[in-house]
Amino acid sequence: MYDVIIIGSGPAGYTAGIYAGRSALKTLLVAGSMNIGGMLMNTTLVENYPGFKDGIQGPDLMQEMLDQTERFGVEVIYEDALKLDLRGDIKTVVTDEGTHQGRTVIIATGSGYRTLDVPGEEKHAGHGVSYCATCDGFFFRDQPIMVVGGGDSAMEEAVFLTHYGSSVTVVHRRDELRASAAMQAKAFKEDKISFEFNTVVESINGTDKVESVTLKNVQTGETKTVPVGGIFIAVGHLPRTELVSDQLQLDAQGNIWVDSPSTRTSMPGVFAAGDVTDAIYRQAVTSAASGCRAAIDADRYINDQDAQINL
Repeated sequence: MYDVIIIGSGPAGYTAGIYAGRSALKTLLVAGSMNIGGMLMNTTLVENYPGFKDGIQGPDLMQEMLDQTERFGVEVIYEDALKLDLRGDIKTVVTDEGTHQGRTVIIATGSGYRTLDVPGEEKHAGHGVSYCATCDGFFFRDQPIMVVGGGDSAMEEAVFLTHYGSSVTVVHRRDELRASAAMQAKAFKEDKISFEFNTVVESINGTDKVESVTLKNVQTGETKTVPVGGIFIAVGHLPRTELVSDQLQLDAQGNIWVDSPSTRTSMPGVFAAGDVTDAIYRQAVTSAASGCRAAIDADRYINDQDAQINL
C-alpha cells in the first residue's frame, strides 16, 4: 500500500514525487513506457527555467528531475496506467504489468498534440507529418519544410528546423502571430523562414510520403499547392484525461477541474497537477509548482484522515 501514487513523469509528476518522497510518504510514480519525461523531452534549449542561467536542454532537465525524485526514495516504474478506480479511501491503479493501491493519487498525465484533422494528416503521420521538430527534423535535410501554428512552440520548431531544411514556411490562420515577442524576434530574423498569414491547411498530399500541402487563404478563398518534404504541426495540445474523464469533473476546456488554488479534484483523495489542469500558462515552471502543491495537498489529506481515525 502506497501513501501516494503519481501518474505521469513530466515536471509536475517529478516535482510531486520530490515533495512526497521528501515528506517520507511511501510513493510510487507510474512514468509510462513511452513519452517518459513529458513534452520537455521534445524541446531543445530551455532558457526560462530558474537556476540555469545559460539554459538547459529539455531532456537534461527531465533527467535531473528524475534523479532527484529517486534520491528521495520514490519508486519509479516504467509501466502504462490502463485503468483507475478512484472511489473510496483506497485507490486502485492498474498498469500493463500489475495492480497498485494507494491512499491518494496525483494525476499528472500532461497533454498531447492537437491535430489539424485534414485529409492526408493521419495517412502520412510518421511519413512526412510530424509533431516534434527535435525528434524528426533530421530526416528532412535540404528539403522545403512547413510549420503550422503561430505560438511559441511553432516559432521554436521553425527556428530549429532552419538547421535542416532548405526553407521553412510558417502557416498561420490569423494575420499576426500569438508567440511571445522574444520568440517572434528569433523567427523573423531567420532568412530561411517565410510566413503565410491568414492561411489554413486544406490537405496534405502524397502517395507513400508527403509531397505537397494545399493551402487556403481564409480571406480570399484562394488555394495553392506548395511542394514540401515535411510538415510539422504545432497548433496546441489536448489534456490527457482519458483515464479519468468518467470519474473526475472536467472544466469547459476539457482539463481536470481543481478547486484552485489547491489541486483537489472532484474526488476526495485525488489531486491533479500540470498541463492536464492548465489551459492558460502551460510552462515547465508552473507545472512543477502545481506538482509541489499536489504533494503538499496529498500529505495534508493523509494527515487529516489519520487524525480522524485516531479520534
